[in-house]
Amino acid sequence: MADILPFHQKRTSTPDREPEPLWREVLGQSLRTTREEQGGRLVDIAERAGISPQYLSEIERGRKEPSSEMIAAVAGALGVDLADLLVGIAGDVRQRRGTGPAIGGRPAGPVLMAA
Repeated sequence: MADILPFHQKRTSTPDREPEPLWREVLGQSLRTTREEQGGRLVDIAERAGISPQYLSEIERGRKEPSSEMIAAVAGALGVDLADLLVGIAGDVRQRRGTGPAIGGRPAGPVLMAA
């Protein structure tokens, strides 16, 4: 008979490495940083995105895994190009893992604004 594996497994780290960050946490931090750098209020961005301020807050805190439609709506409300947002998040994840520069050799950093 096959072994039964537990559904939830703890993220483990080696002594030399931190556990990998959760994508939703990196996404949320990126969205919050972008909003704060723009001086935007959570309620205003949520209204423009068509979601509740509570839901946007949970996204920013990494508590919710938003759908691609929600991510696009929030990015649009922030005036951020979705591709730039995703590249920036990938770079942040790579930087936190210590695996080098972001995709395409771009340094990780703040999300770029659409021109």
